[in-house]
Amino acid sequence: MKLVPLTAGLLAATSLSACAYFNPPPVEPETIVEVEVETVEEPAPLDVAVHSGDFAEIQQFTTPGGASVWLVSEPSIPILSLNMAWKGGEASDPEGLEGLTDAVTYHMNEGAGDLDSLGFQTRMEDLNMSFACSASNDWTSCSASMLTDNAGDAMDLIATAFADPRFDEGPFERFRREQQVGLKTRETSPGYLAWKAMSQALYPDHPYARSKSEESIAALTPELAKEQMRKLMVKDRLLVTAVGAVTPEELAPMIDEVIAELPETSTLPETPDIVLPELEPTDPIIVDLPQPQSLVQFTGPGLERDDPDFFTAYVLNYTYGGGGFESRLMKTLRIEKGLTYGIYTSLSAGEHLQTWGGGGQTKNESAGEFIEGIKAEMEDFVENGVTEEELADAKAYLTGSYPLGFDSNAKIASQMMGVRQEELGIDYFDRRNDMVRAVTLEDVNRVAQEYLDPEHYLFIAVGQPEGIAAEEFETESEE
Repeated sequence: MKLVPLTAGLLAATSLSACAYFNPPPVEPETIVEVEVETVEEPAPLDVAVHSGDFAEIQQFTTPGGASVWLVSEPSIPILSLNMAWKGGEASDPEGLEGLTDAVTYHMNEGAGDLDSLGFQTRMEDLNMSFACSASNDWTSCSASMLTDNAGDAMDLIATAFADPRFDEGPFERFRREQQVGLKTRETSPGYLAWKAMSQALYPDHPYARSKSEESIAALTPELAKEQMRKLMVKDRLLVTAVGAVTPEELAPMIDEVIAELPETSTLPETPDIVLPELEPTDPIIVDLPQPQSLVQFTGPGLERDDPDFFTAYVLNYTYGGGGFESRLMKTLRIEKGLTYGIYTSLSAGEHLQTWGGGGQTKNESAGEFIEGIKAEMEDFVENGVTEEELADAKAYLTGSYPLGFDSNAKIASQMMGVRQEELGIDYFDRRNDMVRAVTLEDVNRVAQEYLDPEHYLFIAVGQPEGIAAEEFETESEE
């Protein structure tokens, strides 16, 4: 084969031929179509106020939907604990419909949207979450706990519970049956009978003194419960506390989804304050109940939560009867005299009722001695007060044990909710121990003289107590 050298002309021709072969045909210009793109506005940044305290850093903000939130971000624990509370509770039940608010809270996790009761409970198990609601005289509350990895789906489920609760007849009939059983068992409950006697003696006409009956439970319907829910759970009375591995920016839209379908506001009946009557020296009230022991309860006037002497009374109560085996009532009536297994005292500083009381059980044969022993200890507090050592022990325990109430996300969220409900201020956790330490022996003994006079207490004994000159309290069966 003979090789022919390529000349410049041949190279040029080859190049032109190649260009002609590979050049594509001309393309017509494309028609440009203008498309209108919807602009998505970024949500406005949250206005977050941060309180850095000794116990926790609390972030305070209001969601775009109007929910007031306190949040403690805890990234080390992948669990979100959430508390929600609305002002208004069982005291708002219409007369003759006692138990209506309890019907509402009972059914909040008994089915919503497309999920019946079993489907709702199964979905909660699948998400490894909890969600339940409850009510007291003055508050309706819901709490939830979930893994932060599932928080979006869990909050979706809770949102459905608030937006479209079912109140199906099956769970509602179960609620009625359980309530009817409760009505029967309470007639042999010493605690219930003591409460009933106390409330009828001190504030018989107040909503707090009303209780469920067979007639009121039978009158309840799913429609009434759903209507009551819309009165109780509204946006402008909602408080939220949360603790978990979540930021305000992540939590706010989830909360707004939950409350999206709640009414803005509602009107509930006003709960009047209770002014306890002037208690004169009187014999105990006896409620007859055939049993080998008598429950003894005693109630007197207490203090409002913002009373300057509240913390003094709180410290005093530890030595009085709130300190377990370190309290005087326990040392004297159990350890020294063997009259009881246990006796306690506590302060109740509700918004509409403030009391200071306690109770314990003893054999029927020793009921009279037990009551006299309680009164004798109260008189000793009035006459002699507490010692420096007792005061120091009370302060040491009350300040040292306080952090134990913050050892889980759920406990912290609950503690914050209590502070919010009682309007104690976001810095309360930092001030609390200092207020305990500031209590003086002079203040404690002054408060003891003012509040622990046994003549200003109502005593009630439930059982068949002996050794007591007393007025008998007749219970009315509500079957």
